[in-house]
Amino acid sequence: MAQAHAVYQVADGMSLKAALAKAERRNKIRAFLLVVPLFVFIAFTFLAPIVQMMFRSIDNPVVAERLPKTLAALDEWDPAGAPTPPEAVYALLAEEMSRGFKERSIGRVATRLNYTKGGMRGLITRTARAISRVQVGPFMEGQWKAKFLEIDKKWGDREVWTTIKHVGEPYSIGFFLKALDLRYDWDKSIVQEPEMRQLYFLTGFDSVWWRTFWISGLVTLLCVLLGYPVGYLLANLPVRISNLLMILVLLPFWTSLLVRTTAWIVVLQTEGVLNDVMMFLGLIDERIQLIFNRFGVLVAMTHILLPFMILPIYSVMKNIPPSYERAARSLGANPWTAFWRVYFPQSLAGIGAGGLLVFILALGYYITPALVGGPTDQLISYFIADHTNRSLNWGLASSLGAFLLAGVLAVYILYDKVVGIDNMKLG
Repeated sequence: MAQAHAVYQVADGMSLKAALAKAERRNKIRAFLLVVPLFVFIAFTFLAPIVQMMFRSIDNPVVAERLPKTLAALDEWDPAGAPTPPEAVYALLAEEMSRGFKERSIGRVATRLNYTKGGMRGLITRTARAISRVQVGPFMEGQWKAKFLEIDKKWGDREVWTTIKHVGEPYSIGFFLKALDLRYDWDKSIVQEPEMRQLYFLTGFDSVWWRTFWISGLVTLLCVLLGYPVGYLLANLPVRISNLLMILVLLPFWTSLLVRTTAWIVVLQTEGVLNDVMMFLGLIDERIQLIFNRFGVLVAMTHILLPFMILPIYSVMKNIPPSYERAARSLGANPWTAFWRVYFPQSLAGIGAGGLLVFILALGYYITPALVGGPTDQLISYFIADHTNRSLNWGLASSLGAFLLAGVLAVYILYDKVVGIDNMKLG
């Protein structure tokens, strides 16, 4: 006869298995409650601003709120059939312009339209001022189109009206198109901006987007070339000496970023320290421009970001057993072969982590290029800050930020795929 399994019980009569499950569930709840404040903090300080930024890039309420009657009438106008809308649309626009001028809200409409088509701000404000002086009455019926054309001939331009119609949509991808040097044509087809107005993407290798990525990549490469030997040295020196040198690596973190950037201006300027030394040694006959150009940006960014490359490389190298390289030497490999075939592959994780960190930080750099670079050396972060603080075009700033965020995520996903493939091969 099979022996029945014994059921162990705790003091209150509950089975031991149920008691253990209850205790484990209680511990999970307690652990979750401990991290809830962290989740709330991340949600409000990190996720919420990103969501708000993404929403601002498509949110387009200004014209829709201020010119609702005009936009409703423009929905029935076919730009392909008539170059200008009918008289009723002119009358509705005159009514809403006059009200907006009195309420001092027409300026916001003009500014928003000007983001899409240059010259619209002056056209709208000038017309609104003139319309506000007109005494509205039955005698103006059928005369509004002529009045608009009398104020400015541009009101007979189909593109002016299609701009109002397209910008009047409450949600639009117009800012995303602007961030890629594209725009809506009068028939709402997507076309390229004129060459003189191209800035961000389609102007060649030195456009803002290409410049941001290739400067960030070059700075990352320079940091690898300079940081790898330093990391190798720190990992293989005696602890007493390596700890002393590590202080020198960490010393820049104790100094303000602004101070370090300003120091490079003192060193690299035409009358600066480096030019003085080269002139004294006879290396140059006349002083050379080393600052406010691409060279200054690369030097300053590489110096500031170099510790972020050294530390991951050092942390990986410190965990590589020296016995591996000695074993390769004992089996007949020369020093270079032992390093390249045994040591270097094990340090690639540090290069990858440091490269990813430096590249992502370089993509968002603003202060250093703004201080030590020239007008053609600014990265995309400069234009995001400019649209946020000066032109107040938050929609375009949000679109540029969204594209930059997408680029960072793409780089991280690519890195994760490459590292995953390498780990599978090593496995």
